[in-house]
Amino acid sequence: MERTAPMTLTEAAAARVKALLDKRGKPSVGIRIGVRSKGCSGMSYTLEFADERNQFDEIVEEKGVTVLIDPKATMFILGTEMDFVEDKLQSGFVFRNPNEKGRCGCGESFHV
Repeated sequence: MERTAPMTLTEAAAARVKALLDKRGKPSVGIRIGVRSKGCSGMSYTLEFADERNQFDEIVEEKGVTVLIDPKATMFILGTEMDFVEDKLQSGFVFRNPNEKGRCGCGESFHV
């Protein structure tokens, strides 16, 4: 039985991750996603370059990129779709998380 990936990436998100990794200037395993306490709703997503795989990271390899999920974040982001959106006013990664129960008004934090 095939295991479902904890999260998925859109083509736009994968392309942006590839571009960021290419511009970094040093080899990377991929990017690591986590959550931390922040903002008026409680938690926010974190993204950082990953130089190595940690023992308990969840690993998503999709569309030519590797995303490592911090083990403390896995239960908060199961089923999430990561996208990258650009418009006239802003650009950035967007997380469509079915576990979210609410978001703050500015969109910087969420709660489950």
